[in-house]
Amino acid sequence: MVKKIIHVDEQKLNHQYAYRFIKRLFDICASAVALVLISPILLIIAICIKVDDPKGPVFYTQTRVGKDGKLFKMYKFRSMVTNADELLAKLKSQNEVNGAMFKMKNDPRITRVGKIIRKYSLDELPQLLNVVEGSMSIVGPRPPLTSEVEQYSDYDKQRLMVRPGATGMWQVGGRNDLDFDQMVELDLTYINERSLFLDLKIMFETVKVMIKPNAAY
Repeated sequence: MVKKIIHVDEQKLNHQYAYRFIKRLFDICASAVALVLISPILLIIAICIKVDDPKGPVFYTQTRVGKDGKLFKMYKFRSMVTNADELLAKLKSQNEVNGAMFKMKNDPRITRVGKIIRKYSLDELPQLLNVVEGSMSIVGPRPPLTSEVEQYSDYDKQRLMVRPGATGMWQVGGRNDLDFDQMVELDLTYINERSLFLDLKIMFETVKVMIKPNAAY
């Protein structure tokens, strides 16, 4: 398949003042309300994680790369064994996705509870805290690892021109069935076409995917 080349319209991006203001205001209000409404679910997930692995922490923080290459701590429910990062080096050769990202369908690091919360994207819910604090948006490109960005070309780095999202076109457009180049294509398409209507559409599609999972693992 021929790689589709997309270049971000920086002039248009820099002049979206009203959109950025409304998007940020919506992010704060929507994520704060959501955290309150789903707090019982968050508590149940936390208890399940602790029962499954009493010695490990409930939450997992990981350094990710945000807008303009700025590093931040991303929050997730822990879905893997406590030494998952140490084991990653041994599994690199079994990567099932082409490009600067790692995905493995039957990853041995994933816990029993982890398999369930990852399937329904419940492990991502704590990222609403990132949205409130401003390091992430509800909708945007997936925030990459520093090790992934080290492999990026200048073209790939275009996806770092906006605030990363808790969900986005990659999550609703095929997720792990897509390779790295396809993910970048979706992200750059989103950046060029983003609008309040598109954000709401992606959020609606995200809810559908959480109820009926696509290729999440």
